[in-house]
Amino acid sequence: MGLEMFKLLHSETGFIHVCGHRGNSIAAPENTLAALTATRDCGGTSAEIDVVLTLDGELVLLHDDFLDRTTNGKGLASRATLAQMRALDAGRWFSPAFAGERVPTLAEAVAHAAAIGLGLVVEIKEFQNLEGTYARIADLVDTTDILDHAIFISFDHTVLKTLKDRIPAVRTEGILHARHVDPVGLARAARLDSVSVEHGMFRAEDGHSLHAAGIAVRHHFQRPQTYALYDAAGLDLMAGVVDLLASGAVDTISGDDVTWLADLARKAGKLAV
Repeated sequence: MGLEMFKLLHSETGFIHVCGHRGNSIAAPENTLAALTATRDCGGTSAEIDVVLTLDGELVLLHDDFLDRTTNGKGLASRATLAQMRALDAGRWFSPAFAGERVPTLAEAVAHAAAIGLGLVVEIKEFQNLEGTYARIADLVDTTDILDHAIFISFDHTVLKTLKDRIPAVRTEGILHARHVDPVGLARAARLDSVSVEHGMFRAEDGHSLHAAGIAVRHHFQRPQTYALYDAAGLDLMAGVVDLLASGAVDTISGDDVTWLADLARKAGKLAV
């Protein structure tokens, strides 16, 4: 199944996007094509991924500045060429079943995600060579259909504003770790198409205000085990979440466990069919 256009707003799709954080990272090695496939197989409709720039100017999927945690490589990713990156194993650290999984380029991830019907939420982790990052994104805009299938996100809203200034058609999402007095004003200042808000820092009225301004909302969750710990201690952090999702205040829910997220969307009557 292919993806025609990755639409962000619930009012346009009729469902809530279920988004795998670094792919379905509870079940597959993060930021790999396997993690994207696992997202779709478990009911996901989008996946958040992270990108950094190689020494020779290619955007690849990797969360950390260093190669050590999620590959069998060592040192800074920015000091490795694409050829050196391709020689690494990015799956065995997670499980022997994924041995041989490679670090994909962003172009490869876009093609794979589009082929399986998955939107991409691309977090710009690169900070050393932003000019190279903007240039490579511009190249991908010229040579692929990335604008139809992806939105670019960052904690650094100035990076997103610069990207939008250079490529007006690109869609952007600002990551928030706090509840802001004026989320609409914040989003407009950076010309954002969407915002991502952590669970616990979001209220339905904020979502409705953002929607009135045409701005989408991604609501990010921790793993279910975290909420189970609180629940066992007598504090239900998930109280009211299904009603919140059913209210239409949220367009995307994201986290590491896609199966669990899909169940939340199903209970709210908002799962894609």
